[in-house]
Amino acid sequence: MKFLEKIIHKHEPKFAKGGKLEKWNPVFESFTTLAFTPALVTKKGAHIRDGVDLKRTMMMVILALVPCLLFGIYNTGHWEMVAAEGNRNIPYLADFWTKVGMGLKVVLPLIVVSYASGLIVEFIFGVIKGHSLHEGFLVSGMLIPLIMPADVPLWMVAVATIFAVVIGKEIFGGTGMNIVNVALTARAFLFFAYPTSMSGDNVWMAGKEADVDGFSGATALGDLATFTTEKMTVAGADVVNQTSEAAMEAFNNSYSMLDSFIGMIPGSVGETSVIACLLGAALLLITGVGSLRIMLSFGIGGFLTGLLMNAIGTNPYMDLPAAHHLLIGGFAFGAIFMATDPVTAAQTATGKIIYGFFGGVVAILIRVVNPAYPEGVMLAILFMNVMAPIIDHYVVQSNIKRRLKRLKTA
Repeated sequence: MKFLEKIIHKHEPKFAKGGKLEKWNPVFESFTTLAFTPALVTKKGAHIRDGVDLKRTMMMVILALVPCLLFGIYNTGHWEMVAAEGNRNIPYLADFWTKVGMGLKVVLPLIVVSYASGLIVEFIFGVIKGHSLHEGFLVSGMLIPLIMPADVPLWMVAVATIFAVVIGKEIFGGTGMNIVNVALTARAFLFFAYPTSMSGDNVWMAGKEADVDGFSGATALGDLATFTTEKMTVAGADVVNQTSEAAMEAFNNSYSMLDSFIGMIPGSVGETSVIACLLGAALLLITGVGSLRIMLSFGIGGFLTGLLMNAIGTNPYMDLPAAHHLLIGGFAFGAIFMATDPVTAAQTATGKIIYGFFGGVVAILIRVVNPAYPEGVMLAILFMNVMAPIIDHYVVQSNIKRRLKRLKTA
């Protein structure tokens, strides 16, 4: 590595100002500082507290995503085998390496397309504007494939990634200037532009074309909608309650809370396993990259809203136990990796609690009140991204007023 570093630094003058390859300096600098410590570093100064730069911080988030990625690869392979053999009762740990191979064939192309299309845009903007590649896409490029259905066409991933980088980030000035999460912008674009490829029964299993042994193949929340529709034939004056009870019974027979916690359910590639998400959360919290305030308040907001919906209970989504809401869909993944985005989240300590709490509230409200869209985490976080500056503004104003009042009384 030392030999390679010497070679790179030897050619550095060619890319410096006045060099033959000056216009390619942003590209050269990006790759150099990603792999090695920059040649020009600060050695003095009382304000230097850590040698970790933004690239290393982003790499820490990628490391935190590894458990979700690895589990997602296997889980994708399992459900692809289920779809291929038309048998939902295949033991989850059977044919382990075969499932890993099947999952890799689906997930790796998504990652390659995401990074390739996004970095092309970053290269173009870097050369035009004369700055190094934005480090933020190191994380966004990994998040985008993890929040996609297994069967999404690759060209859609490319289009959505380009849209998210250009419209969601570059037009605002690049990394650190975007007002909404880039990865969620890509998913939202696909959800509204190509809804049939981002929802329904056939997109969550790679290669699925027909029902599997009476099982639709939708996400767990999507199947709850399916069970509800099937049970609507129940007759009687109390049809709503009977339908809800019948749907919940069918749902619980297919998806236990343990299945949801482990992640042995269909869903977006990297979102299904709460265990994998918690492992990533532990690394983010230990290294100080993630925000415990946002993670906890997001979960508390979702749980309390789930309890309130349980008390109302007018549809099967409201009857879903509050704890199960936290284990299913993209709730845990969104709370840990999306809502905590340091650029688009609230910045003040109190603001983070408010931001996270209402993010969890809105996610569950969308999930239970609108059965046509049983997963509300994406829209909830995007909505709270927009509200974050307002939350911080009022928190700061409140602090100013309190301190002025204290000054007057003194």
